[in-house]
Amino acid sequence: MLGVLAPVRPYLIEQTIDNYIVVGDLDGLGKMTLLLIAMALVQSLVQFSHTYLSGWIGQYVIRDMRVVLYRHLLKLKLRYYDQTPIGRLVTRAVSDIETLSEVFTNGLAALMGDLLQLFFILAVMLYTDWRLTLVSLATLPILIGATYIFKNKIKDAFNEVRTAVSNLNTYVQEHITGMNIVQIFNSEDREYDKFKDINIEHKKAQLRTVKYYSIYYPVAEVIAATGTGLLVWYGAREVLNEEITLGVLVSFIMYISLFFRPIRMIADRFNTLQMGIVSSDRVLKILDTEEFIKDEGTELLEDMKGEVQFDHVHFAYDGETKVLKDVSFEMKAGDSIAFVGATGAGKSSIINLINRFYEITSGNIYIDGKDIRSYKLESLRGHIGLVLQDVFLFSSSIRENITLGNKDITDEQIMEAAELVGADTFIKQLPGQLDYNVMERGATLSVGQRQLISFVRTMVYDPKLLILDEATSSVDSETEEMIQKAVERMMKGRTSIAIAHRLATIKNADKIIVLDHGEIKEVGSHDELLQKGGFYANLYEVQYKHATERE
Repeated sequence: MLGVLAPVRPYLIEQTIDNYIVVGDLDGLGKMTLLLIAMALVQSLVQFSHTYLSGWIGQYVIRDMRVVLYRHLLKLKLRYYDQTPIGRLVTRAVSDIETLSEVFTNGLAALMGDLLQLFFILAVMLYTDWRLTLVSLATLPILIGATYIFKNKIKDAFNEVRTAVSNLNTYVQEHITGMNIVQIFNSEDREYDKFKDINIEHKKAQLRTVKYYSIYYPVAEVIAATGTGLLVWYGAREVLNEEITLGVLVSFIMYISLFFRPIRMIADRFNTLQMGIVSSDRVLKILDTEEFIKDEGTELLEDMKGEVQFDHVHFAYDGETKVLKDVSFEMKAGDSIAFVGATGAGKSSIINLINRFYEITSGNIYIDGKDIRSYKLESLRGHIGLVLQDVFLFSSSIRENITLGNKDITDEQIMEAAELVGADTFIKQLPGQLDYNVMERGATLSVGQRQLISFVRTMVYDPKLLILDEATSSVDSETEEMIQKAVERMMKGRTSIAIAHRLATIKNADKIIVLDHGEIKEVGSHDELLQKGGFYANLYEVQYKHATERE
């Protein structure tokens, strides 16, 4: 619409000069003035509508794209996050998608409008006087060449900027998250120097875009001004020779200004589109990633017993280096099993596979006699309670960290679970109790309190299979004793798996499985394994004897 209206105002001014100003018709001049004002108001209204509609469409599109992208991220395997920097994903989900909104706001629609405006202005100019048109556009090939060169240069510069932004986000995210490590090892100055280097690269990339814009726009302005100068020189001669009227010359000056303006902007429009293409390509690469656990099962675990069986299971995180080798074991409903072994023996890998956070390389895992791949993921994980050593709490209330937004869990259920694990005492002492904000990663709570919150978070779902991944290794002796009593109550009527770290967890287990480099070395009770005098006995001597003496 704007492209169609663009030539109207110069045409009206041409008519005003030739038909009213030159002949001294003041009444007609007044009417034309009102018409020009009305025309300006119409163009302003159309401009507002165009700008608002473009922005509205752009924001709705990126809203939907972010939702689609985030839903896809939620389904990706943990292996994908093991291999992909979080800062890069943040850049894709925020900055790259924000760039796509520019395609709708200042890119595609604006480019179509500019091209339409050029077409109509050129048509009117040729219809009015083809000779003046040729003179006016004599410098156009030079401007097109300069625009083409600028477009290529600025595209490369923008790609460098996007890469620099991604690197900057990745570095900042990782090092703010790990700030305690930075400070513990007095590495502030070294990390500061690294950040300065990355930031300098970002600055250089941005300055390259500034340089190209600084060169292009003055050059384009000089070329456009030269075209206008040629038009005035030739047009003035034609007016003096009475070949054209003064109104035609004035209108052509306006036409040429309107014609060169969108050409100068077209380079920006193309670059906006190119950046949109680059950003969309990055987003689509994530959406095309199929590294997710295939939820093709149809079975529902409506009444889980808790029977678990590993049948010759092999597993490798990277697909090559095996961390589990031919692991086979079986546990019946109500059994409690503890896994022990050195770091890297494969204990946590077994837990990850039971929850289907990763897919096994070969072999089979059965729960209640059926392959875990036959169950729907939500149903499978809904019956498994997992307590990790490294507790992650969100910057929210205790209630939100326990329910994770599940509206079906009541405050009464939360406090019942808290009482079970002994967390109710400290929760009641906090300001606001369940409404207390634990801040990012639970910074306002002690390590033991964070661990207790994770216990409550698990127990409100009343899991049939309870898994404890060294759940008491991060707490003090007093808290451990309280948790151990809670764990004993939690295990009643449930199948339980514990990655053993402290002596109490191992002694109470029905069966202990000793792992070493991904292989099962020994299986038996605590007393049986000690009597064998083998691998477990040596582990016990090294890792647990001193703890026993202190007890």
